[in-house]
Amino acid sequence: MTTSPTGACAPLLQLDRISRRRAGRAAVQELSLSLQPGQVLGLLGVNGAGKSTTLSMIAGALRPDSGSIRLGGIDTREQPELTRTLLGWLPERAPLWAELTVAEHLAAHARLRGLNGAAQRNACTAAIERLELQPLARRLAGVLSQGQRQRLGLACALVHRPALLVLDEPANALDPVQAVALRGLIREQAAAGTAVILSTHLLAEVTAVCDRVAILHDGCLRHDGPVQADDHQALERTFFEIAMHGDAAARAA
Repeated sequence: MTTSPTGACAPLLQLDRISRRRAGRAAVQELSLSLQPGQVLGLLGVNGAGKSTTLSMIAGALRPDSGSIRLGGIDTREQPELTRTLLGWLPERAPLWAELTVAEHLAAHARLRGLNGAAQRNACTAAIERLELQPLARRLAGVLSQGQRQRLGLACALVHRPALLVLDEPANALDPVQAVALRGLIREQAAAGTAVILSTHLLAEVTAVCDRVAILHDGCLRHDGPVQADDHQALERTFFEIAMHGDAAARAA
């Protein structure tokens, strides 16, 4: 864990005025955010607000048109390999190879993160056990249900014990029991010092597990503040004011 010259804990993740255009329009505009180790940030916004584009830039799948992203104090544009070792990413649709088994997926992801030999085997075993994938270990990914695919994608994101976990709609296709287990896993990761970004449409997920919430609208940051676990209605009001009124709500805040 790095510290600033004053002794304060330095952010694990720092976004400095990042922007990105997609399909001829500004998908993200001048976005600045920071995240500390062990902090859980909820990322909210209506469809098209820029959430997935933001997460793709953090994960290194897209390059910002301008601005910078620092992970562990290092500019990811200068050292893109950082994303393979420090970051675990679960996109909205987990990218899986239909012809590989669950166990083979985890071994491949572990190798991509630099794990080999006993370290790789131990990491894969731990991920399979944590996500309760033991009965599916030899099953091909192509025959998994959508919920099982989502759990495998999460296991692949966690296999190397990343410092930053980026989750894009992770509760998609999970049943209620699995959704509760996901909340427990997020809390467990945060307690161990992992920073988590959770993008979701479910306000209840944010109030259940997040310390902070950031709300995007038209690619711009409209709100960034702490989450009060017992005040779901306040977050709901803020979200819908921004979603319905955009710039006017932001100026009045």
